[in-house]
Amino acid sequence: MVLTELGSRITGALKKLQTATVIDEAVLDECLKEIATALLHADVNVQYVARLRGNVKKRVAMEDVGSGVNKRKLIQKCVVEEMVNMLTPHKEPFVPKKGKPNVIMFVGLQGSGKTTTCTKYAHHYQRKGFRPALVCADTFRAGAFDQLKQNATKAKIPFYGSYSETDPVRIAEEGVEQFRAEGCDLIIVDTSGRHKQEASLFEEMKQVAEAVDPDEFVFVMDSHIGQACFDQATAFRQAVPVGSVIVTKLDGHAKGGGALSAVAATESPVIFIGTGEHFDDFESFEPKSFVSRLLGMGDITGLFNTIKDVMPADKQPELMNRISQGIFTLRDLSEQFQNVLKMGPMGRVMSMIPGMPTDILGKEGEKAGVNRIKRFLTMMDSMTDAELDSDKTLAESRVNRVAKGSGCHPLHVKELLEEHKKFHKMVTKMGKMGFAKKSSQQEMQQMMRNPKQMMSKMSQMMDPRILQQMGGAGNVMDMMKQMSKMEGMGGMGDMMKQFGGGM
Repeated sequence: MVLTELGSRITGALKKLQTATVIDEAVLDECLKEIATALLHADVNVQYVARLRGNVKKRVAMEDVGSGVNKRKLIQKCVVEEMVNMLTPHKEPFVPKKGKPNVIMFVGLQGSGKTTTCTKYAHHYQRKGFRPALVCADTFRAGAFDQLKQNATKAKIPFYGSYSETDPVRIAEEGVEQFRAEGCDLIIVDTSGRHKQEASLFEEMKQVAEAVDPDEFVFVMDSHIGQACFDQATAFRQAVPVGSVIVTKLDGHAKGGGALSAVAATESPVIFIGTGEHFDDFESFEPKSFVSRLLGMGDITGLFNTIKDVMPADKQPELMNRISQGIFTLRDLSEQFQNVLKMGPMGRVMSMIPGMPTDILGKEGEKAGVNRIKRFLTMMDSMTDAELDSDKTLAESRVNRVAKGSGCHPLHVKELLEEHKKFHKMVTKMGKMGFAKKSSQQEMQQMMRNPKQMMSKMSQMMDPRILQQMGGAGNVMDMMKQMSKMEGMGGMGDMMKQFGGGM
């Protein structure tokens, strides 16, 4: 999770409210002072901080009527809402539509990570079923075409550019025409990086825009310049109609808060944030979800959408049926591991779970976890269909064959079989308890009326260490209750409703 230090400091200030005997003006002032200090350290403009502080005090004073009001929750609610307001522009971003050519032109400063971001953007929509293509209209920077070519090849995205042509307008025009003819529905034009004072490059940018007539201008901004984002974004908007913004390098600097708040002040919506060098280090930006995760409150909607993207509704009933029968083979494990990798960075997914610390994995822990899953998948690729579909333990000779075929040690194969045994045991318990059966929904609702009994059952079903990391059985129940209210989850939704329906 980016800006972890900022989130920890604000969360720490809000937690102090829980220990205060009486919530009075002095306690509120101390809490807001700590939050303001944390925001200023993140390079948020002092005027925005003062406005947030004033608005929270005003709202608490106005809404604090009657002795039954929970002041702690009221203050937390006001702080969260004011932070969301600070990051929310009043303009809807452009959304590409499948089946028609969407031309997106990327503009930005030199060194902002524009070329890499173009590929990340294309890769993001490629996973959603689009046919993206990249056009390199950057003839100013040496090696720009080579970089785009290397990134596009790695992501398996078609690209266009030239080593000999020096006119960016002609390259952009030819590239867009070619990909339109080939039926690509997301054509991304990468342009030369420039500074707001470089009049000639700005004129070139306008000429490229006139030639390709883009549906959207995306401004790529380096978060390291903090509040200066406001001046740069404003200058680009005066030259071309910037529709949305992508803020990059949020993982490596404390000024990210200033960059996000400054860009929002330009009324250009931030659509994505870059959080690393890899293609998957790219997050859709939604202010409410971002603030919720930043403060350790999770993001159930984001988690729901992530699960829905990697596990289509038409495949869920079959999985739920197998779980209800207590069936979970190595093939099932392989499919679920693949789904986990499709979700993107594990740290981001973990931060969507309410109560889960935002930095629980750390960069090294996350990398080790992904490598472990990939190693397990390689081992399962070396197994026969009969081995993948069997619920029996593999014989020693088969373990050795799989180890040799996957280039792993036999101990690693046994480690995989132990992991499968744990999952199989949990699925068997779920099947016996009827968590995946529609017919048992009424029984489950009756059980939910007795939370202690429900928590006891959940503790028996799940690994205690995992349950503790997820904030305990109560936190898991609350999360499932929220997910049960969401539409479009298919068989998974039915199971969630059995958890949450009686609460």
